[in-house]
Amino acid sequence: MKALTYILFSLCFIMLFSVNSHAQTITVGAEQPVSYLPLLKGKKVGLVVNQTSVVQGKHLVDFLLGEGVDISYIFAPEHGFRGDHDAGATVKSDIDTKTKLPVISIYGKNKKPAKALMQALDVIVFDIQDVGVRFYTYLSSMHYMMEAAADNNKHFIVFDRPNPNIKYVDGPILEESFKSFVGMHPIPILHGMTLGELAQMIKGQGWLSSKNALNLTIVPVKNYTRNSQYSLPIKPSPNLPNDQSIQLYPSLTFFEPTVVSIGRGTPFPFQVIGHNDYAIGDFKFMPVSTPGSASRPKLMDVQLTGQDLRKSTIHGLDLGPLIQWHNLFKENNQEFFKHPKFMDKLAGTDKLRKSIELGESSQQIKATWQKDLAAFKQLRTEYLIYE
Repeated sequence: MKALTYILFSLCFIMLFSVNSHAQTITVGAEQPVSYLPLLKGKKVGLVVNQTSVVQGKHLVDFLLGEGVDISYIFAPEHGFRGDHDAGATVKSDIDTKTKLPVISIYGKNKKPAKALMQALDVIVFDIQDVGVRFYTYLSSMHYMMEAAADNNKHFIVFDRPNPNIKYVDGPILEESFKSFVGMHPIPILHGMTLGELAQMIKGQGWLSSKNALNLTIVPVKNYTRNSQYSLPIKPSPNLPNDQSIQLYPSLTFFEPTVVSIGRGTPFPFQVIGHNDYAIGDFKFMPVSTPGSASRPKLMDVQLTGQDLRKSTIHGLDLGPLIQWHNLFKENNQEFFKHPKFMDKLAGTDKLRKSIELGESSQQIKATWQKDLAAFKQLRTEYLIYE
């Protein structure tokens, strides 16, 4: 009898634990078809999607076609519809070989679809995994598609997804004179918001150039908070292959305009730092041509020496490595910021680069951001969806 009672108690505990675990499962917007299928059925739909747009083990395109949704166009951002283009590589309009649907590039010269194309649609759906950093260009593509939808009085729906860097709000606020495709909004480098929340902010703050009001709907992530742990199931772009690279991305991207490599063309991009003449650390690696992610990486086919950060605890925006490497080159009277204008675009200001060149510490530099960051945190409050 005691044995039976124990077994029944154990089963009840397991069932209760299972129910509670299921209740806490993070469910992205795309995984909630009951919430959005009624908005799409009987409509002409355009999708802004890439390889991360997955629902129930299928690509969103395949899932919606299976549900009888009339998809007219697929819009491809940086890295392409399948996520197999190098950073900055041309994304051409084409026909998807699997579905035979037209794929329209929105990366390059044409960041918005033609008016005639937009008029053929009723709804635009945006479903792309972001990493929470201002210069990650999916945010800019969302902005332009929001403008196109507003200009043509089309419904814009965001299937929201978690931000793996949502805990961090850091970096300088972008200055208007440094506005570009790698930074369009007066927000910090790490904004601590999902794309759904940012869409609400972009609309609410009047940052769209359209004269028309945008009809905007967000399908929120379920069971998600600003303290949730979320590991991306699919790499969001070719050179962010894992959680570590995504954590290091905000800090290591500032090496892109320098003479130093951060591992493009290796199995561990955005996880190492190195150079062939000067080095901090003794880790050896060699960038090689890697079509689809780094066809012509910096310092290609040259053995480099530097730091292996694959197990580092660097997170948020850490200026330490950038300052250390800059100072090393400065001590040897060598150029470090090879492309200063690009550095300033990434930072959204020239003050960061100039402060580093003047020899200021990370603490001194970050102190200059705090007042603006406090104002931004207050401004964003009304647009936040998650606690």
